[in-house]
Amino acid sequence: MRKIAIYGKGGIGKSTTTQNTVAGLAEMGKKIMVVGCDPKADSTRLLLGGLSQQTVLDTLRSEGEDVELEDIRKKGYAGTICVESGGPEPGVGCAGRGIITSINLLEQLGAYAEEPLDYVFYDVLGDVVCGGFAMPIREGKAQEIYIVVSGEMMAMYAANNICKGIVKFAETGGVRLGGIICNSRKVDFEENLIRAFAEKLGTQMIYFVPRDNMVQRAEINRKTVIEFDPKAEQADHYRSLARAIDQNQMFVVPKPMHTDELEQLLIQHGIAN
Repeated sequence: MRKIAIYGKGGIGKSTTTQNTVAGLAEMGKKIMVVGCDPKADSTRLLLGGLSQQTVLDTLRSEGEDVELEDIRKKGYAGTICVESGGPEPGVGCAGRGIITSINLLEQLGAYAEEPLDYVFYDVLGDVVCGGFAMPIREGKAQEIYIVVSGEMMAMYAANNICKGIVKFAETGGVRLGGIICNSRKVDFEENLIRAFAEKLGTQMIYFVPRDNMVQRAEINRKTVIEFDPKAEQADHYRSLARAIDQNQMFVVPKPMHTDELEQLLIQHGIAN
């Protein structure tokens, strides 16, 4: 079982990329569990056809400790198993705590051992900002990290910070960076920039996902692109990303940059001029 966490700046398209990649892997016959680690509980929306999942924290609040696996997971597209951690009531408590609670509960209930899984995906909110969001890195819950980024400065800044988190826990947790996924925003020279960014970090740009309005059309219909229009060119891009991850053999401890180096990289590629 490969345990993968997808990180990236908020709003970068991380959940969309994760779900479409999972759909590609499921289409290949892989058995997958997706654990949403975002308080908005929208990490499995496209796989389930809507926001119909009862979150782990909501279930614990309503039912106390008497929780069974079937209370907190649902079957989605192509048999994917979907779990949403959820979060505290707005303005109360720590969202990161929900991730810790959810993963611990899944382990206690035997979710990882009950049936053979090829993959577990953790879709993790934003940057590594607190212990809860860093849990998949810190406690070895994930073995592979993929970071979704674009050619925008702050997306790259967040990715560089996530790499610092990987370095911090690489020895104790055994986590490694599997690569950078560029979710294009049509920034000038974007593909070359992200390739250079990945090389500086000591990793690879594992795939460049072009921008296509097909993604938005599929989302409006509460589906992944692969389910909504399996013959679309964008569906083939997500299939290619899924294959790249499935066949990946490059796992590294990254080499994060100083902010000055990152800005220099942008200047060298003509973005900051």
